[in-house]
Amino acid sequence: MAGEGVPAAQEALLRRMYEVFSTDERDAFVLLCLAPDVDWPNVLDGVRLHGREAVRAYWARQFAAGHPLVRLEGVRLHEDGEGVVATVRPGMRDASGDRWAEGTVEHVYRFGGDGLVTRMDVRTDPREP
Repeated sequence: MAGEGVPAAQEALLRRMYEVFSTDERDAFVLLCLAPDVDWPNVLDGVRLHGREAVRAYWARQFAAGHPLVRLEGVRLHEDGEGVVATVRPGMRDASGDRWAEGTVEHVYRFGGDGLVTRMDVRTDPREP
């Protein structure tokens, strides 16, 4: 499931991000994966967030409402050769267990010179730029 053409360090970082997202390690890992001025989508409210603390607060809000899950299904180089596209299956954990969506979405990542994520976008249609 290695992403063809994806730089190894970027792929490793994304794989680790998805491993820890649904765990208590999530907050501590923010410093190791997100740039200080990261630009991140708030899909709940349809706005953009800026900075690590804003992303942490957003994730805390998501987990207060329920237990979101995201399973990484693959990575590939973005069409422009400058970013990485992660294909993911969203889900939710509740009293009955883990429930997974039937379809996938794409998370598009951009990285800075330091190797940290500078921007993330969500594509529900793979034909989006």
